[in-house]
Amino acid sequence: MPDKRNKEKIWLKNPLAILADDAGGGLVVQGTEIVEILPSGKSPAGRVDHIFDATEHVLLPGLINTHHHFYQTLTRAHRDAINKELFDWLVALYPVWAKVVNRDSFRLATRLALTELLMSGCTTVSDHQYVFPDGLEDAIDIQAEEAENLGIRITLNRGSMDLSQKDGGLPPDSVVQDTDVILADCERVISKFHDPRPGSMCQVALAPCSPFSVTTELMVRTAEMAGKCGCRLHTHLGETHDEDAWCLDKFNCRPVDYLEETGWLGSSTWLAHGIHFDDAEIERLGHHGVGVCHCPTSNMVLASGICRTRELEAAGVPVGLGVDGSASNDGSNLMEGVRHALMINRLKYGAGKVSHLDALRWATEGSARCLGREDIGKLLVGMQADLAFYKLDDLRFSGADDPLAALVLCGAHRADRVMVAGRWLVEDGLPLGVDTEQLRDQHDRIAKTLIGNA
Repeated sequence: MPDKRNKEKIWLKNPLAILADDAGGGLVVQGTEIVEILPSGKSPAGRVDHIFDATEHVLLPGLINTHHHFYQTLTRAHRDAINKELFDWLVALYPVWAKVVNRDSFRLATRLALTELLMSGCTTVSDHQYVFPDGLEDAIDIQAEEAENLGIRITLNRGSMDLSQKDGGLPPDSVVQDTDVILADCERVISKFHDPRPGSMCQVALAPCSPFSVTTELMVRTAEMAGKCGCRLHTHLGETHDEDAWCLDKFNCRPVDYLEETGWLGSSTWLAHGIHFDDAEIERLGHHGVGVCHCPTSNMVLASGICRTRELEAAGVPVGLGVDGSASNDGSNLMEGVRHALMINRLKYGAGKVSHLDALRWATEGSARCLGREDIGKLLVGMQADLAFYKLDDLRFSGADDPLAALVLCGAHRADRVMVAGRWLVEDGLPLGVDTEQLRDQHDRIAKTLIGNA
């Protein structure tokens, strides 16, 4: 049956505020795209089929999450991992993940994380899935299915670890895979799911986990494969001083040097965290167009440090935003992440140096650049109709003057409506077709059962 959305026009009329220039009259959406931007007082050029009154809504481009670990929703606030920094946190949780992550729990963890993100106003997600215990070889397939069922865009990061404790790495033997097995599945996943076309709902990136969990061989061969297949590259880098010490000890170089030696220093790469780069390294990253996903919440939880966002952007580095794993955040709410990004960067740079518009830009336009997408992240004619609508009717917003600033400063955390590719996915704050109470009950029950048996 033909999709009527390809013909019908929707006027999103007269928003209370909008993150776009000269767009007080709203937007017109046809099919999956924005087809008209209207100044205040103007009406659409032709007939429209539907009008949505947006006078009570602040309208943003859909938020874009560029780094996450869905499976970690199963181990939030885990008693063995709280109050630890990254390496000790990982050592505490790797054995737990090996026991609690199975096909059923992973599917629920993925569904819950996606739903939580969507409800916060997130329309595109990028998950870094690198744990593949026995029986979960099809983890990427499960993520693709769940994203398609919900209707949200996704970049599937086929993560990997091939360096376990017996070889001098950090993760236990039970959660790593053989290098050749990893690369064979990377090829399979790319062939099955990667759609590089504009408007794509699903793309693939290749994502070895970190310097302390993968071999140099895997890094090199992954970069070669990504170049041949036209995929992007993603990994954790520059997150802690412990990582710096690891690279100096194991590779006799710092992390950015290691990145260059393995063929990763290029514009198809974006990095998670990117905290501990010196001035010269930042200039190198900018020169090569490497992106950085700023993860303010998890960086604060684990006390990893503060990303040098202003210096990175000044050097030409695309800076995006990510919630990071739901066991180091401990949530999957990107709108809250926007507020955290504003606060921690003001603490570092000063109140007059970082604005709410900077934080919103990182979560939209900057994140789109990290993912290599030119069709999302802005409200412009020809862009995909990915939109997040927020009301200012909670007590926390009473008395607010600037609506866009109020979203961030007053702590918005839930979208009233969300549209992805021209389709309404959230209405009145609830995701369509998802029983959130049932999902929460199922997820919580399986998590507690598995943790109790771990």
